[in-house]
Amino acid sequence: MAAKIPDHFIGELLTRVDIVEVIGERLELKRVGSNLQALCPFHSEKTPSFTVSPSKQFYHCFGCGAHGTAIRFLMEHDRLGFRDAVETLAQRAGMALPEEARDEREEQYGELYKLLGKASQHYQRWLREHPERETAVAYLKRRGLSGDIAAQYGLGFAPPGWDNLARALGRSPKLVIAGLANERDNGGLYDRFRERIIFPIRDRRGRVIGFGGRVLGEGQPKYLNSPETPVFHKGRELYGLYECLKKQRHPDAIVVVEGYMDVVALAQYGISEAVATLGTATSTTQVDRLFQVTKDVVFCFDGDRAGRQAAWRALENALPAMRSGRQARFLFLPDGEDPDSLVRKEGAENFRHRMAKAAQLSEFFFDNLSREVDLGSMDGRARLAERAAPHLKKLPPGLLRDMMFQRLSEITGLQTERLEAGISGARNAAPRQAKGQKPRGPRLERTPARVAIAMLLQQPQLARLATETEGYREQDNPGIELLGQMLELLNAEPQLSTGALLERFRDSRHESALWKLATWEHMVPDDGLEREFTDALRRIEGLIAPKRLQYLDKRMQQGQLTESELQEWQQLLREWKETKARATDPPTE
Repeated sequence: MAAKIPDHFIGELLTRVDIVEVIGERLELKRVGSNLQALCPFHSEKTPSFTVSPSKQFYHCFGCGAHGTAIRFLMEHDRLGFRDAVETLAQRAGMALPEEARDEREEQYGELYKLLGKASQHYQRWLREHPERETAVAYLKRRGLSGDIAAQYGLGFAPPGWDNLARALGRSPKLVIAGLANERDNGGLYDRFRERIIFPIRDRRGRVIGFGGRVLGEGQPKYLNSPETPVFHKGRELYGLYECLKKQRHPDAIVVVEGYMDVVALAQYGISEAVATLGTATSTTQVDRLFQVTKDVVFCFDGDRAGRQAAWRALENALPAMRSGRQARFLFLPDGEDPDSLVRKEGAENFRHRMAKAAQLSEFFFDNLSREVDLGSMDGRARLAERAAPHLKKLPPGLLRDMMFQRLSEITGLQTERLEAGISGARNAAPRQAKGQKPRGPRLERTPARVAIAMLLQQPQLARLATETEGYREQDNPGIELLGQMLELLNAEPQLSTGALLERFRDSRHESALWKLATWEHMVPDDGLEREFTDALRRIEGLIAPKRLQYLDKRMQQGQLTESELQEWQQLLREWKETKARATDPPTE
């Protein structure tokens, strides 16, 4: 389990991170007044109802009700866990998690990370010093790799022999858990990687989590990867992504290739924005991860039948990640070539030219589906629509989805509305606003507590106007109790933004009510907020003073009044008498 991330850290993080930038990297935002709008990524719509507030630092969809801060957006949109979302934003803001938030998983798996790191060091040292290293060195030189690139990617050598690593690291059962060794049938361990070039696989923090090994000679398999372990999951990680991002935090484009050697060879020629999948088809999780750091992903495959099949699997898994502002393209290489051989033959400039000319996702999509379909016949066009249907369902709402339907309509002659209705049905139906109608927040009764909380959410700095909140917590009125909690919080941390304030009440019993009030149209202009807020506080104090006085009376009768409570009791009693006297005095002329 992960230790709780302190509230003050999350508050500071949401103050530093601009939600408009976070969402703007994933959705096409357009300014409407003081806010920004986009088509909601969480339900299907054609009229934007998804609103991002720069001043309040939160988003809200008036169509489906989705709402949250930058943290929740990453959780819902990028499918991240809470901790991963916080870590992603913290990295963006240049903030390190505090010591008390250390992940217990790191403690649990810390030995595995250390073991994998030591294994990588041994592999690299053996490439430099082992007596049988010449075979490996000759192979790397033959592939045109320099010592600098080998060091940059941490390349190593697993020498011949059954237990070099086991002897170097100690014959611990953790070697098996880390994927470094296998168990013998009769007991004991033997190294998983033997007589291979070793490619360490790093996570986004630069920790070694697994290895790929390329055989030297004619052995099989040609490439051997680490098995799934507690710290290594093939469907999530990408070889070379850590090294790519060290060169450039947000590359203009990233090219996905099939082999480790392709990545390293491209880097040797100055194309450092290359990554490779780990022996499996590109997953949606991996595509999402790439789109977190770039807006353009180029999938590179052989031009033969097998290459096109692999490209289609990549396309299928990329479709759910194709939100507004993202671009996926497909580059097919000449027969018999791979990125390694082609960049050595043609050079980096020509390879980049090929990347720039890569086919758009839509082009490859319709070209591939149209193969073996007679578009000149009605039956053929109907067949194309049927073949496209299960794939278009995967596309999230946005311009790409609309344009794909439009293109399908042009090819088949069917109306876009009919295609979309037949394919999507009412599965994503959501409440829509009437044409020309402005999105409206919830209709709520105007009580003093609701008004005060709504004002506070709009301008948290109003908390400075509340000088007395002592009696708010003892109230049986949930709204007044909540207001008291908010005022105490803002007095202690006055820098909190609206988004950070809302995040502090995540998963509490007040969360739903606060979001309703955050989007409530209370109709109070900005220049009237202070007056309205102080007026609401006066009315609340008028409600709680009698109850507070009654409570202190009971405490006094029990002999339990503290010195400060005695002073408060005297003050409340004096104010009560003055109010009563004013109510009974005859009017003066």
